[in-house]
Amino acid sequence: MQVKILFDKAALSKNLHTGWGVSFLIDNRILFDTGERGSWLINNMQHLGIGIDELEGVVISHDHWDHTGGLQEILKGKKLKVFGCPNFSRDFKKRVEDSGSDFISVDKLTKISDDLYLTGEISGFYAGTSIAEQAVIIKTPRGISVLTGCSHPGIVKILKVIKNEFPEEKFYLVAGGFHLIEQDERLIRLIAEEFKKMGVSKVGPTHCTGREAEEIFKDKYKDDFISINVGQTLEL
Repeated sequence: MQVKILFDKAALSKNLHTGWGVSFLIDNRILFDTGERGSWLINNMQHLGIGIDELEGVVISHDHWDHTGGLQEILKGKKLKVFGCPNFSRDFKKRVEDSGSDFISVDKLTKISDDLYLTGEISGFYAGTSIAEQAVIIKTPRGISVLTGCSHPGIVKILKVIKNEFPEEKFYLVAGGFHLIEQDERLIRLIAEEFKKMGVSKVGPTHCTGREAEEIFKDKYKDDFISINVGQTLEL
């Protein structure tokens, strides 16, 4: 299965927009998050030869502007299933429904297509308030790959939730935002070591992970560290 990087903070070409937030295209049909601005996301999709008509659904990790910024542009003139958490804001749900699309509330592990699952809502805290977030799980012969938006509940907590659901499966790739940008070096090194203990084969930390944390993971994983860039395709 393929995952294409549609939006992030770095790109393979100067013709592709970059910024804050992420957007991944899974199997050319499921969009995971939408970055910070719709026009930028649409530009990148057009540049990469990806049409909105190819999409079958959108998964939103959490209700923050840098992950939902492009959603309204995507939903213009197209009815899609939008998979979110039960505790997303009322305003977010209303905007989806007003666009003519369907908001699908995912409270627990849910299979949305062949080999593609959502964790369901995992609770955490950010800026002193509770937050609801979910991650994407992709099953392939190489093992389970996990895509995260920001990992506000804690990246290790998310992986443990997934391992509890798939105890016999090995982790292949974990990629996305790990939200370690504000953490100290000691904690980041402990988290990177925990990844190793949990058997994660490859990592692709980006977005809110932070430069220092990315370097620590790169040092720990060597050739199994993947730099995430817009325009890139990951083969899982």
